[in-house]
Amino acid sequence: MSTSVPVGRQVHVKVPATTANLGPGFDTLGMALSLYDELVATVIDGPSTVEVHGVGEGVVATDESNLVLQSMAAVFAEFDVPVPKVYVKCDNRIPHGRGMGSSGAAIVGGIMIAKGLLDGIVEIDAQGLLNIATRLEGHPDNVAPALFGGLSIAWTTPDGPQHKKLTVHRGVSPLVAVPRNITMSTKAARDLQPDTVPHEDAVFNVSRSALLIAALIQSPELLHAATEDKLHQDYRAEAMPETSALVRRLRDAGFAAVVSGAGPSVLVLTDDPVERARAVDIVEATADTAWECLALAVDFKGATVVVLPDGVGL
Repeated sequence: MSTSVPVGRQVHVKVPATTANLGPGFDTLGMALSLYDELVATVIDGPSTVEVHGVGEGVVATDESNLVLQSMAAVFAEFDVPVPKVYVKCDNRIPHGRGMGSSGAAIVGGIMIAKGLLDGIVEIDAQGLLNIATRLEGHPDNVAPALFGGLSIAWTTPDGPQHKKLTVHRGVSPLVAVPRNITMSTKAARDLQPDTVPHEDAVFNVSRSALLIAALIQSPELLHAATEDKLHQDYRAEAMPETSALVRRLRDAGFAAVVSGAGPSVLVLTDDPVERARAVDIVEATADTAWECLALAVDFKGATVVVLPDGVGL
């Protein structure tokens, strides 16, 4: 069997946005959301190039330094298969630098392109996908839900990253408030974390994380109490004052509001679409910052890849 990917092979990949931490589940919990980046990759004679539409257009690298291409190449290197030259068209909808897993989506996008292009040459199982994605991203809490969908519990062992996918209660209605003019890098946010935390704060978050699992899969009425946190949000508040203020305003109004990932977006978890609309009203009444409200669903599929017939584009 040939180990080279034929020129003309084409794949379509769809990757969901994610929101990590969910309040108390720092570096452990993540959830996939119904907002997607879509990519079409075609094997060509060369050189590799990326065409970006939507978010990141004119800003994201379009040569082989692009994160999608680097992630794709990492998979080929993993299996010692020559890296093909590709043309990738990206239709990006996931905001960059807003705590919605855009870098994780780019990594997963490249990995899934590789999986599709390698169809019939190398078979990559779910654990293999998670191993590569975690190595590239550095931690599994965003890439696991991006790959597999739903609510993800992620952890690491001496044998590598692990995950458990759970189905979110159908009553849970997520809302993400995205600031239009504020960004936050994950590294900058992590640099604000202390090396140690008080014992009572650790115990507090353990209890809330356990409660959050029950709230998300069985008892959404417990979401407000279950999303309390003492491990990371307060330490980052000074760097994101607008985010911190909106979280407080929403929580004071009874909403389960938390920082989405590293921020600065705010995630609101409601148990009723009517209540979600009320949360939107509160966000839109906030005068100090312009926020875009995204009323989303939980994505249950995760990333998908389809090998297209020759000559078919999207």
